[in-house]
Amino acid sequence: MSTSDLWAVVTVLAITLAAEAVAADSGPISGNPLVQIPAGPFVFGSDDGPVNERPRRLLQGRAFTINRTEITNRQYRAFVDATGHRSAFYAGHPLLGLDGHPVVGVSWADADAFCRHYGLALPSEQQYERAARGTKGQAFPWGAAPTDRHVNAGATACCSGDAGDGYAMTAPAMAFADGASREGVLNLVGNVWEWTSDLYAPYEAKAEVTGAKPYRVLRGGSWNSDPVHLTTTYRLAYDPDFRFSANGGFRCVHSGK
Repeated sequence: MSTSDLWAVVTVLAITLAAEAVAADSGPISGNPLVQIPAGPFVFGSDDGPVNERPRRLLQGRAFTINRTEITNRQYRAFVDATGHRSAFYAGHPLLGLDGHPVVGVSWADADAFCRHYGLALPSEQQYERAARGTKGQAFPWGAAPTDRHVNAGATACCSGDAGDGYAMTAPAMAFADGASREGVLNLVGNVWEWTSDLYAPYEAKAEVTGAKPYRVLRGGSWNSDPVHLTTTYRLAYDPDFRFSANGGFRCVHSGK
């Protein structure tokens, strides 16, 4: 390789590293940087799936940052140690409680308290979809149909785990790099369902707090989800007080001012 060719490679590498430095902020959670999602138009909703995903429309999104991975057991334990908040239900479990795996066994309020402690928030459904779908409305963060390289998913028939992707239950939060979104966010589909900030309601209506307990929305599917649930648009209404789920976790966002 000539000297000029070498300098060309070095220059490209420097530009790439600089771009990555701009795109990701170390953030307040050790080992889980915040990834920049730029402002701009994006597709939200779907006309092809369940009724509660409709209508598909183009929205103008604001810039925000989102954790690169789900919050891990190690990160959640640091929050518990710092605040005295209750531990995750599966803390210490031989498979679900592993340090680098996503924390599971947390209620909506537990997840909300974690994010707030770090000056962050749970993502809205629109923020989740923008991060997961990109701007063109993809069914998957990586674009094409899923394979075992892309996602930690369940069996074809709901709802049991499938170790064919290498993991009988949760996978490490840094696993499945081939399934990253365009901005480099990992496991937005599969591994664990993720709490959002939103109350559940049809898109055309507003959720109201009535005598009946309002549900919150989970997104993304998990390690025991069948293909129907493993899309960027599937919405699961869930009891916010339930903290015994072995397949539900979360990540946080920062929306700026």
